[in-house]
Amino acid sequence: MTNPRHLYWSAWIFLWIILAIIVIPTFEVVRSQQIILLEWNLISVYRTPIILTVIADPTGIVFSCTVLFISANVLMFSTIYIKDDEFINRFTVLVLLFIISINLLIYLPHFIILLLGWDGLGIVSFILVIYYQNPKSLAAGIITALTNRIGDVILLLSIAWTLNQGHWLIINIWVDGDSWIQILCISVAAITKRAQIPFSRWLPAAIAAPTPVSALVHSSTLVTAGVFLLIRFYPFLHSIKIFNTIILIIAICTIIIAGIRATTECDIKKIIALSTLSQLGIIMTRIGLNIPNLAYFHMLTHALFKALLFICAGSFINLHLHTQDLRWMGNLSNQIPVATSCISLANIALCGFPFIAGFYSKDIIIEAAINMPNNIFIVLLAVIRIGLTSFYSIRFSLVTMWSSNSNARIIKIKEESIIIAPILFLSFVSILSGSCMAWLPPVRNISFILPSFIKILPIIIVAIGLILGWYITRSRTLLPAKAIRMPIKHQASCIIWFLVPLSSQFIIKAPLQTAHGLLKLIDQGWLEVYSGQGSNKWLLIINNTIIIHSPKTANSYLVTSSTLSVILILMIAIYFSC
Repeated sequence: MTNPRHLYWSAWIFLWIILAIIVIPTFEVVRSQQIILLEWNLISVYRTPIILTVIADPTGIVFSCTVLFISANVLMFSTIYIKDDEFINRFTVLVLLFIISINLLIYLPHFIILLLGWDGLGIVSFILVIYYQNPKSLAAGIITALTNRIGDVILLLSIAWTLNQGHWLIINIWVDGDSWIQILCISVAAITKRAQIPFSRWLPAAIAAPTPVSALVHSSTLVTAGVFLLIRFYPFLHSIKIFNTIILIIAICTIIIAGIRATTECDIKKIIALSTLSQLGIIMTRIGLNIPNLAYFHMLTHALFKALLFICAGSFINLHLHTQDLRWMGNLSNQIPVATSCISLANIALCGFPFIAGFYSKDIIIEAAINMPNNIFIVLLAVIRIGLTSFYSIRFSLVTMWSSNSNARIIKIKEESIIIAPILFLSFVSILSGSCMAWLPPVRNISFILPSFIKILPIIIVAIGLILGWYITRSRTLLPAKAIRMPIKHQASCIIWFLVPLSSQFIIKAPLQTAHGLLKLIDQGWLEVYSGQGSNKWLLIINNTIIIHSPKTANSYLVTSSTLSVILILMIAIYFSC
């Protein structure tokens, strides 16, 4: 008898094999800092060659290894999370399509292939978000799909303008008189994919997907596609000076809104999703400060500890009958010690604790913001963002792990042994990846000479955020705690500072009213009167009138019917003859 889960296990092993194959070439490419280009002349049409180009550069191949490593661990975690799913093979195929789409984006520097990978990510993400097939999932899937379609259309426009240069290769694009149009289109397309303001609505909604999918979407695939696109195009995009300023303003707004929103959220997955939104803003801040190498560095470290966060949170959700409300959890540190220890590690990496992955990239960004000639307001917001991250991280830990048990007594909490392996793999890499990549090109040459107080400022802000988060969460009498629970502030925070109505109801209100008016005016108005239904109505009225006033004999009925038929035939003949 054929095992229905054979495809699942084959896919999981296949990802590990592919990762093992490309690890050695990755070390060689990173060590030598060389770019390998392979070109195949597929066909020539009237002496015009159609060439398939493959690029293997340090930026792309390291990112591909990170995607494969995270995907393999996520599939391993899925053996427990969706073990009772009858369609687990379909889920596996969709995850593999997700991985193939992001790798097309990485290795093929061609606009058309980029569009295939870009659209593939959008379509597969929509199918995965609506995987549970309930109203909430469908609504989230529609928001995700429509927002990503905006970026897809604008990317199509940029492809059309690139045709004026006679090619579609990303690596050969140059600056000309109309470059600002292409730069605008590429920037907006990347903003929609990475969920920056004003397109941030879809990312918290995408948690309706299964938790393994969220671990991929929020760490290394969908949201990082926009970041990777900007890094690929950065030399071209940087040709317009206002580009960095606009990216920096959008990133700072996203960071603050997402950070404040996370302080009042009670959905365990949505807190991590808002954390992703904030971290994407941090990555964009680096691009706005003209240090894309650091943006790439933090993108990789963030992908690792964010996948760890989602897998650990998924194990919490799975043990609590798939409830996502953190108020139903508690005292987990004594019941599932491995998962709680690793999620604590991921949280301190998220906060930028010294010598963990997030520290090496977050510390440099604060030093860069202070060392470079920037607006003091931008620097202040960047510092406040570190405190907000510490605040909602300690709140998350207090409620779920260190508070009293709030769940039903009938729930049996037991740590599954098969989940321990992916958690430990990601934890080990989350500890070492930051220090390892900090000594590798191109990050190793980035350093700033600053006073000692400025050097330890990030650690001070992290400590302040942790202390404030501890006291405000534990106390209900402090003024900041009352301010957080104010109805107006809480309502504004729950709808992401009015971004939800502005990006959904506000946008669709005018089209719906217009469509309703046209329906009453045209479809149910003059068009209905003068079309088939109206003509039939008037013919029935005339016919009934004639029948009422005509003699009630059989001959009169025949004469009336034949006369009307002849008149109708004559009218049709005259009409067509004219």
